[in-house]
Order: sequence, then structure tokens, then C-alpha cells
Amino acid sequence: MLMKHQLFKFVAIALSLSFTGCTDHAGSTGSGMTESEVSLAPASSSSGENKVEIAERKLIKEGNIEFRTDDLGATREIIYQAADKYNTYIASDQEFNNPGSKRNTLTVRVPADNFDAFLEEITRDVDQLDHKQINVRDVTEEFLDIQARLKTKKELEIRYLELLKQAKNVTEILEIEKQAGILRSEIESVEGRLEYLKNRVSFSTLTISFYETLPGHTGFGHEFRQGFRNGWDNLVWFFVALTNVWPFVLIGVVLFLVIRKWRKRRKAGK
Repeated sequence: MLMKHQLFKFVAIALSLSFTGCTDHAGSTGSGMTESEVSLAPASSSSGENKVEIAERKLIKEGNIEFRTDDLGATREIIYQAADKYNTYIASDQEFNNPGSKRNTLTVRVPADNFDAFLEEITRDVDQLDHKQINVRDVTEEFLDIQARLKTKKELEIRYLELLKQAKNVTEILEIEKQAGILRSEIESVEGRLEYLKNRVSFSTLTISFYETLPGHTGFGHEFRQGFRNGWDNLVWFFVALTNVWPFVLIGVVLFLVIRKWRKRRKAGK
């Protein structure tokens, strides 16, 4: 009976500690910021500890660019070569064929330290970017919050395992195992989120869209005129076809007139 009382007392304390660990680092949502905002973020001059904290910021960088090229295949090859050079991997590669243009869209994952160099290399020969957007999101608070929660939950799991060794009967064992199982699921969920953030911080994401305008394409006006011309040609060919079968048309007209005249005479005779 004493052991059972100790079990429930420990579970209550453990849950209280777990809740405390989850709330110590509240406000974990990372704030969005532009590239310029990151570079201009004020550095603390009060202590070396604050400088270390800024240096260890967890930043997720994402970007997308769009530009025109004279040779779609050559540009694609340049990007693939740069990807090999900067240890970048291609997450997706899509090609589109539209009236008057061809387009290629690549999504690449770039090591964070190589992002700027990779971007500079693939756009070096681009005359003008149609679109460029770089976003940097600071997830430091969320990162620290997850680490603290994970540490608290793992310490709690150890205490559950120690208590399991002291269990005296099946009821106590089952209750401890139930709580430990719930805790283990929570730990795995938190670990998954932490690994996801680590991956997003370590590898930046860049979407590259480039297109080639096909020669001789003049847009909607050209398509409209071409459609009108095709319709006229089809009408001409229709009359040509009728000319080729004119004897059959003539025979049909004669038969129609004969039958019509015969019916009129028949009605008059009645």
C-alpha cells in the first residue's frame, strides 16, 4: 500500500516537472526576417556571453529566383555543376513546355555556409533577374525550447525506469509502463521536430526558375491570325471536295426533282 502511495506521488511530481520544463522556454515561434535584417541585427557589447549567443543563432534561409536564359540546357548544366561544387543536392527538377517558351524549375538544398557563394555563381552570367526573394527565419528560441523539453523528458524517463525496478506488483508495473510509454512517444516526437529544425538550419532551400523564349513566337495576335487562316483554308478545301463529287450531287438533285414531281401527280390523280 505504501509503495502504491509512493507511485502516485511520484507520477504527480513527475508530471509537474514535465510541465515546468515545457513552460520554462515559452515563446518558441521563430520570427521571420529578411536577409538585410539578419545582417543588421545589433550585436551586444555588454558581455562575451551575448556574443556567443548571437553567433549560435539558428537561422533557416529560403529563397527563390527567376530569370530568362538564351539556352535552357546550358543554364541547367551550369547549375548542376555548381551543385556538385558546393555539395548541394537537387530536391526536385521539373520541365515545362508552354506556347512560345520552355521553363525549368529546380529546388535545391544548399549547405547554409555555401548559400551565398552558390547563388552568386549560378547568377553570374544572368543579365537581369525577373524575381529574387531571400527570407531568413530565426528559430533560435524554438530550438532552445525543444532542447530543454527533451532534456527534462529524458530525465523523467530515467526516473520512471528506476521506479519500475522498485514496483512490487503487477498493477504498479503496468501503471509505470503505461506512463513511461506515453513519455517515450513524446520524446520521439520532440526528437523528430529537433532533427527537422537541424536539417532546415544546416541546409538552405533555393528554388530556381529559368525560361527560354522560343524564336518566331509573337503571342496571342499571331495565334489568332493563324487560326483565322486555318479556318479559311478548311473552307476552301470543303468546296474543293464538293467539286470532286459534283456528278453524285447532280444525280441526287435530279432524283429529288423526279420523286417530287411523281408525288405531286399521284396526289392530283387521287
